[in-house]
Amino acid sequence: MEKRDISKAEEKIRRITHLYYSRLEIQKIIFEFSKNREISPRYFEGFGKRPDTLQFRGDVFGLVKKGGTSFHCSEELWSDPLKIETGMSEREANKIRIGWDLLIDIDCEEGMDYSARIAKATIKSLKENGVKNIGLKFSGSKGFHVLVPWKAFPKEINGIETKDLFPELPRMIMAYLRNASSKALERELPEDFFEKFKEKIEKRRHICEQCRGAADTFWKIEFSCQNCKIVEIKSFRDGKGQLPICYKCKNKMNHRPLEELFSCQKCDVNSKEKPANFKLEEVDLFKLMGLDMGLVSPRHLFRMPYSLHEKSCLVSVVLDEKDLENFITDPKYKEKIADPLRIKIKNFMPDVEDNEASELVMQALDWAKETGFDKETDKTASGKYADFKPIKLKEIRDVDFPPCVKKTLEGMQDGKKRGLFVLINFFRSIGMEKEDLEKRIYEWNEKNETPLKKGYIHSQLVWTYRRKPLLPPNCKEFYKNLGICFPEGICSKTKNPVNYIVRKDFINNSKDTYTTPKPKTKRKTPVKKKKMN
Repeated sequence: MEKRDISKAEEKIRRITHLYYSRLEIQKIIFEFSKNREISPRYFEGFGKRPDTLQFRGDVFGLVKKGGTSFHCSEELWSDPLKIETGMSEREANKIRIGWDLLIDIDCEEGMDYSARIAKATIKSLKENGVKNIGLKFSGSKGFHVLVPWKAFPKEINGIETKDLFPELPRMIMAYLRNASSKALERELPEDFFEKFKEKIEKRRHICEQCRGAADTFWKIEFSCQNCKIVEIKSFRDGKGQLPICYKCKNKMNHRPLEELFSCQKCDVNSKEKPANFKLEEVDLFKLMGLDMGLVSPRHLFRMPYSLHEKSCLVSVVLDEKDLENFITDPKYKEKIADPLRIKIKNFMPDVEDNEASELVMQALDWAKETGFDKETDKTASGKYADFKPIKLKEIRDVDFPPCVKKTLEGMQDGKKRGLFVLINFFRSIGMEKEDLEKRIYEWNEKNETPLKKGYIHSQLVWTYRRKPLLPPNCKEFYKNLGICFPEGICSKTKNPVNYIVRKDFINNSKDTYTTPKPKTKRKTPVKKKKMN
């Protein structure tokens, strides 16, 4: 069997892989970070099989002996990564996905200093939105990875498990951070930046103000043939097209641009009818610099901490925030801090507090709703409940609450988060005032055997008041599983706890007394008498 030719780059990294990955501290940190993640080793020219996992610390060096040069892992967390199947449905993925980290991949082709500037601006925006503990590492080549761990995110948002909101929610957060970081990034740019990117800035598109989509560009062009004295006016998309031929002399016609027009097929409008409907898009510094913060997709892999990089032979080393300034001022700083022989081991996974990123999530979702970003990802209200409005009762009395709500209000041992979901949506649906609602919720929480954290309750209240009211779950297995279903009276005639209190309210305020209707008696069919012959 003939040996394949090895490039100088491959020869260079293979000289250090065995020496570097044989270190027990390197094997340990890669192995510990791989828990609950899909991993894939890279064999310089390509990746290994997927899905794969590391069962033992020694597996790291075992794969290196087989030719592995670097290690990559998923941002998604799985109960059993080996159960992942290519092409599996969203429902199947949700069954085995137990969470996800927010991984911001920053890589600017224009230079290392730009990548460092965007990393600084991103971290600043994260901190302004309540995230205090953030992971940061050098990618090993030209960029950085910024990490917010799964532990920092709320596990439920208005009854929806956050783990199932992948990749929609991380994409919203990415888009929000791009927007929130722009001003901070602009202050970080060198003086000659806009002159350097002048050509790209001038190529910005026009946006339809109505739907915020990119507009189609058309040019009205006058074509003329001086020989035959023929003049024609035609429209061309983006000002491109072949020059027409004069139908008389068969020569190419002269052309003269008349005006630039914009149209939006979705809104069925053009700039001639509504000029104010089209505006030049704002300068997107991230897009302008070729930065891609949104590499968020199912089974996306990123380079693991302390893994080598094939092109640079440098280590994807964990950094402190203060290191970013050195990357801006010193072009050779990466060789100093990421040298495989001189690295210092640090933990890429920061020690975060529970729900530390709750405010970030709420801000991102609000921004996405206001701007119309990715409307399909809003799963909080759909179908017949999408336009549900609070019901106006003449009087809200505890005695009229359905049995399941009364039982919940006594305090719970298990299922407190689901109980909170029921109470919030029940109280909002019957039009309870905000102050009364919050007072009742916190009083209920004190009755629980182990109260929920106030920060969690606060985040759920903040979330729900920024959305339309939702009905609580219908009267099915949901309440039985919580152990709070004790049907009585008119429960059999209602499908939802809100229906129960509406019917009670109607009975209490009806002018006529409510009586149970008497059962109808069957009329006896008269027996026909036979005619006598």
